[in-house]
Amino acid sequence: MSATPPGHQSILRDKRAVLFFLFGAFLLANAVVAELIGVKLFQLEDALGVQKANISLLGYEGLDFKLSTGVLSWPLVFLVTDLVNDYFGVRGVRFLTVVTAALIALVFPLLWFAIELPPDQGWWLTSSKDAGVPDMQAAFTAVFGQGMNIIIGSLAAFLISQLVDAMVFRRFKRWTGERSIWLRATGSTLVSQLVDSLCVVWIAFALFRGMPMAQATALALTSYAYKFTIAVLSTPLLYLGHAIVERWLGRELAQRMRHEALHSQP
Repeated sequence: MSATPPGHQSILRDKRAVLFFLFGAFLLANAVVAELIGVKLFQLEDALGVQKANISLLGYEGLDFKLSTGVLSWPLVFLVTDLVNDYFGVRGVRFLTVVTAALIALVFPLLWFAIELPPDQGWWLTSSKDAGVPDMQAAFTAVFGQGMNIIIGSLAAFLISQLVDAMVFRRFKRWTGERSIWLRATGSTLVSQLVDSLCVVWIAFALFRGMPMAQATALALTSYAYKFTIAVLSTPLLYLGHAIVERWLGRELAQRMRHEALHSQP
């Protein structure tokens, strides 16, 4: 048996490399899940058991909180983005954002190919008939065959909002240093979530579907109101994330990584 090559498995002993991999895997998993489940809309007021909001905004009456279920996963994406920014800087965020966007883009051709494959005409096609789904192929197509306008809008919004989040986070961090984690994380998330909300609706519905810009903006702002609230409420999770990372890295290494991330060139 040959001897183990020098440095074999050393990357697994490098806590910085392992942490970057874990951040990237978590970011990718949550982004892909958000894209796949985002086709479903839900009524927030019904979920909370409260009366519908009936908001008037930009000349449109009766707006309420009909949201994509993707909002369940996207806050985690922005949370992890802030942690990546804190320990690996803007370059780390840019790298993971581009890789994640590329892999998300790969998912949709695979889904299209899966939809186009001839379905089994036997057991599978009617396997959920008793559950109210008489045609599994039609159900599969309806769930995973999202419109191209949604795909393009979502990917563009993801890329732009992630890069905005990284730059705003960096600016706040230069102002606050190691203090006020909540300010730089929550502040950058609030800005990037606004950009994300506007981009996806403007591109998917105003640009590709001809929805009036005012109506698209009103819909985006109602969605942003929810995201704003979640961003504020999830601030303790950021502190928890920092505590877990610093306990695993050790205080000295964690401080050195944060210092290097802050002073590295974007």
